Amino acid sequence: MREMNRSPQVQVANRSGEDGGVGAETFETFFEAERDGLFGALVLITGNRHEAEEIAQDAFLALWERWDRVAGLEDPTGYLYRTAMNGFRRRRRRAALAVRQAIHLAPTEDLFAQADARQVVAQALAGVSRRQRAALVLTELLGFSSEEAGRALGIRPVTVRVLASQGRAAIKSNMERSNE
Repeated sequence: MREMNRSPQVQVANRSGEDGGVGAETFETFFEAERDGLFGALVLITGNRHEAEEIAQDAFLALWERWDRVAGLEDPTGYLYRTAMNGFRRRRRRAALAVRQAIHLAPTEDLFAQADARQVVAQALAGVSRRQRAALVLTELLGFSSEEAGRALGIRPVTVRVLASQGRAAIKSNMERSNE
């Protein structure tokens, strides 16, 4: 951070407001006054002295490159900290993206469990009639009401309820026999 010897000699209003007037502050003065505070804050935020130093350097470099505009701001310190925090967030996003790309995050669902569940359902439904299976799939798996399922199957809603009940009983009976 000490390599910034070629900074512009632009004057800025003294942020402390001493003497009620406008004081003069060069980039070097600003840098000396703010570097330890920014570095300390970034160490606390990042938990890593090396990363904090890099972010602080990047933030000061960004301010130095724009010092002619930043010097005229009411609060150049606020701009410095905002620049540093933006740099921190940018680094975190890039790191997270790199990790995701490196490990090719697998889907969070367990595909084997899903396949097993499908097989269990298929075996359970195999032991019921086609009409019962249709009533169960529409009402239990797809969430249709008995009226909606009845319209889809071309039968009365009461028939759908009876078929679904008979199908549940048949599945329960089949599951009990297979567990013996």
